[in-house]
Amino acid sequence: MAVDPRQVLAGFLTVTMFVMLGNMIKRDHFDTVEANHSGAPSGNYDDVETSDRTIVTLPGVRNGPWKEDGLHLKPCWTKPDSEESRQSEGFVTFSLTNGPEYHVSQIADAVVVARYLGATLVLPDIRGSKPGDKRYFGDIYDVEKFVKSLKGVVKLAKYQPGEISARNLAVVRVPNRVTGNHIAEHIEPIFSRKGNIRLATYFPTVNMRKTEPKGIIDSVACMAMFGTLELQPEVREVVDLMIERLRTLSRKSGGQFISVDLRVEMLEKKGCQESSAKSCYSPEEIALFFRKIGFNKDTTIYLTQPRWDSSLDVLKDFFPKTYTKEGIMPEEKKAKYLNSETSEYEKAIDFYICSQSDIFVPAISGLFYANVAGKRIASGRTQILVPANVPGSASSEEFISPYVSKKNHLAYSCFC
Repeated sequence: MAVDPRQVLAGFLTVTMFVMLGNMIKRDHFDTVEANHSGAPSGNYDDVETSDRTIVTLPGVRNGPWKEDGLHLKPCWTKPDSEESRQSEGFVTFSLTNGPEYHVSQIADAVVVARYLGATLVLPDIRGSKPGDKRYFGDIYDVEKFVKSLKGVVKLAKYQPGEISARNLAVVRVPNRVTGNHIAEHIEPIFSRKGNIRLATYFPTVNMRKTEPKGIIDSVACMAMFGTLELQPEVREVVDLMIERLRTLSRKSGGQFISVDLRVEMLEKKGCQESSAKSCYSPEEIALFFRKIGFNKDTTIYLTQPRWDSSLDVLKDFFPKTYTKEGIMPEEKKAKYLNSETSEYEKAIDFYICSQSDIFVPAISGLFYANVAGKRIASGRTQILVPANVPGSASSEEFISPYVSKKNHLAYSCFC
């Protein structure tokens, strides 16, 4: 008789858990894992340390180690005055690429550059990964919110003027978190010579570490990163309906659910398979991690994986309420938001669900983790758990993201 490999693995994990429980000891320190937060799945997580916050178990909820969030923070930045900026006749154009985790950083850099140069910023389009895959900004984001938030900060044009074409635009590469010195040395001379420029942000490293605010540029960057982008109403409705469905499925855990950034195609990439230190976690490892820290089979889990994959079956064996978008998106929304030829809608949905879930777990280290963490910190949703393969049962507090436990994320520079 054939034996289902999942049953073998499930049996092994169950036996392993009983052995762990039988040999449970109090641990004062867990092994650490590190991260450089690169945009690709290569690289490692930061040191895992216990948060210095007081964490209180929510009343009336017993099915898992659910915790209270932190305080909702307030912006520390001051909106710049338009009279303080220089003025010029030129334009700055750019495109949003690679998904929302990149968009927030691309917006911040473009606004900082346009403000410094006194140029008019042209509302960006959104480019997909396939040639010709281009969308209007308003297909995903709220145009009026964006325009209103930047009023008095930079001049803004909703459309690129007809007299400007690719031929008379100088393409300038801009490092993420661009500084005034870099603009003065490498961008301003080109702008002065050409009059109009097109920005292309690149990420030499994914640096989301906290810095001490140094002036107007940092205030502009904070405001642009955290105060400009919101989903347009129709996309927002889809996200809200999916979250509502997840909370309905989570009645036994007080309506709370976990989101996990776990994409099979990323796990299969070279960076995940050949990293010298742990930067990616498989469905089996995530299942064991959740069991280890006390979540039971009634826990509801949302995965960023686009469609169900057989490799996820082992996670569903332990946690039957595990879903991808196709399992919780309303049927009438799937044609446009799930079955379209572009993945831009799916990326936006994942980013915002992970930003609003009760707990977020990055199975992959990278920019998605870093910028979801920033959005969550800004809204007080600090339950971000970084997984680790540590023997024995453990408290979820041991795995609080160092972005939170060390308060070293850029968001802590922008909010207080």
